[in-house]
Amino acid sequence: MQAKRPELDPTMDPNDPINRRILAELVANARIPVSELAARVGLSKTPVAARIRQMEEAGLITGYRAMLSPLKLGLTHVTYVEVKMNDTRQSALDRFNAGVRLIPEVEECYMIAGGFDYLLKVRSRDMRHFRAIMAEKISALPFIHATSSYVSMEAVVEQNWDILDPA
Repeated sequence: MQAKRPELDPTMDPNDPINRRILAELVANARIPVSELAARVGLSKTPVAARIRQMEEAGLITGYRAMLSPLKLGLTHVTYVEVKMNDTRQSALDRFNAGVRLIPEVEECYMIAGGFDYLLKVRSRDMRHFRAIMAEKISALPFIHATSSYVSMEAVVEQNWDILDPA
């Protein structure tokens, strides 16, 4: 006779269909009233509020924030920057990471396994602004050996959260 596995609490399971619908709705509009969210997912307010609270406590939902339009802010120029480091010891990476976090124009930064060490997504007003960011901020980061820049011509997919769509 096999021991029965404890049931996973569905309110804590990110793959539960109701949780995925809750998450998809919150991603689309984090300010949605709980009553409206409850109606959309087919539950009453109390269990929806409890699921949200439990997903927050479990660290699945890490926060809420206003999404700003880079285009309306005049940040229409996107450049990807490959960064090669001349030192990849942890202390050097930690110093680079701390420095790059302080550059507000760096929208995203990823450590990469491959022919270079980091990939940055930089938003700027135009090429002149980007050149200033490179010269004054990115090039001043510690342990940079070389950079290569690639200007984006068009965003084909951005913030595609359809993966949460339960359909």
